[in-house]
Amino acid sequence: MSTDAVLASEHHARERDDGRAGRALLIAGVAVAALAAAAYAAALAAGPARLLLKGFDLAVYLGGAGQALHHPAHLYAWTYQGHPGIKFTYTPFAALAFAAGRVLPFRALLGLVAVVSVACLLATIWIAFRELGWKSLTRRTGATLLLGGIALWSEPVQRGLNLGQVELGLMALVVWDLCQDDKRWWKGAATGLAAGIKFIPGLFILYLLITKRFRQAFVAIGAFAASVGIGFAALPGPSGPFWLRGDFFAASRTGFVGSLQNQSLRGAATRLAGSVDGGMLPWLAAAVIVIGLGLWAASRLHNAGYAFAGLMVTGLVAQLASPISWDHHWVWYVPGVAVLADAAVRAGRGRARAAWYTLAGVVVAAFAAWPDFWQPSFSLFQGGLINYAPMASFESGDNPAYPEYHWHGLQLVAGNLYVLTGLGLLAVALAAAVTVTRRRRAAAASG
Repeated sequence: MSTDAVLASEHHARERDDGRAGRALLIAGVAVAALAAAAYAAALAAGPARLLLKGFDLAVYLGGAGQALHHPAHLYAWTYQGHPGIKFTYTPFAALAFAAGRVLPFRALLGLVAVVSVACLLATIWIAFRELGWKSLTRRTGATLLLGGIALWSEPVQRGLNLGQVELGLMALVVWDLCQDDKRWWKGAATGLAAGIKFIPGLFILYLLITKRFRQAFVAIGAFAASVGIGFAALPGPSGPFWLRGDFFAASRTGFVGSLQNQSLRGAATRLAGSVDGGMLPWLAAAVIVIGLGLWAASRLHNAGYAFAGLMVTGLVAQLASPISWDHHWVWYVPGVAVLADAAVRAGRGRARAAWYTLAGVVVAAFAAWPDFWQPSFSLFQGGLINYAPMASFESGDNPAYPEYHWHGLQLVAGNLYVLTGLGLLAVALAAAVTVTRRRRAAAASG
């Protein structure tokens, strides 16, 4: 047999193997996604839907929008149901955007938000595997359904659906925007608008600048500025104090910053320091270090051809360094798991592949919606290992009696689990950035 014939035979054999693997992945994905959806529907049917899909944050959004429309001077003085720890904390532009939701009955809107949020989750995963080079539609569909089914039963996703949050939508918007072709003149605009609603996407603008994609960065800055301008034009009263007096930086407006649900470096620093003021300087120092190291790693990965990994590292840094990163903000872990799974597939056989899959499994376990079986009456919803630690409920200000200041043993691990997991992933990203940088230098030297 000729060499060409041997090579052709081996090529066809690989194609058959890839085809079988793709079909197996698709079957697994369909099965896991169907099981996850059926379990979710069954849990909804078994319990009071109004308790399982409360839409608490959605009600706050709509309440803020109502203030913006009818009592704009009171937008940031208004409190939900008179509770001092629950206020409208988004931008004036966001209040205007949320006003569109007031045209629907609340329960219908909450259901629509849940459906759209799940669609955004799947869209984000689909884009992730596309950007990671999964060209086969069969494999990409299977991987999307598999990871989507698993992610549906994670605590951040469950929490976001329960609250009627916009986080999954904003994540999908940023990922879609920044994964467009660089030739599209509007690339960056959606990221700027997302930052005009919630500040966390603003770090991606800095990432664009560091990776020297100046046009996209300036488009994002322009879109963000336009959102601020729209807010000033429509709501000049609340916009002035919010932007010019620095109210936007007052994290305490969201309630007790040391709350268990604040899974950011500032939340952890506050809990460990024993007071809000005591945790401020440690958080600032840690945030500067994390932003510096994280964006360095993200830019190195981007420059080495691992653009989506760099994007995910930026999202990770945003969750860690932000003053407030509620548990439902950590939905960004989902496309990050896609990066880990892709690394495992590309590692070939052996210990490297096992290590990547193990890491992906640990991350999934950390964020999983485990039933809170340690409670007297547990539910499949709103579980998660972080709930092992006691927490203050909707508290504001500071008080040494808050439970978060009195954790001990495993409570310290559980109560800071997302922060610890994020720091571990950042260490992996730094190691990967160092590795690819050394490889590039070695290749340049040999070339």
